Amino acid sequence: MANVVGTKGQVVIAKQIRDKLGIGPGWVAIQRAVDDRVEIVFLPPEHRKSLKGSLASHIKASVPADEWHRVRERGWHEAATRDRDAPSSR
Repeated sequence: MANVVGTKGQVVIAKQIRDKLGIGPGWVAIQRAVDDRVEIVFLPPEHRKSLKGSLASHIKASVPADEWHRVRERGWHEAATRDRDAPSSR
């Protein structure tokens, strides 16, 4: 796919490529010369969306707010006991 370089040195990234890579407005394009060609790496912008609830479908149990501290402590204790009792690989 060929494009003509504009008077300001700009080149259009073809829509098919943008769609395939998910590139959109606000992405940063890092350019570097490698031998006799240009490489461009695209970095997405920081997200500004809340992640609240994004793992809800993976939660198998819920803990009432007034029991959260006790459940967390029990989990830490079980993990520490498991790690302590596990056979050493040394």
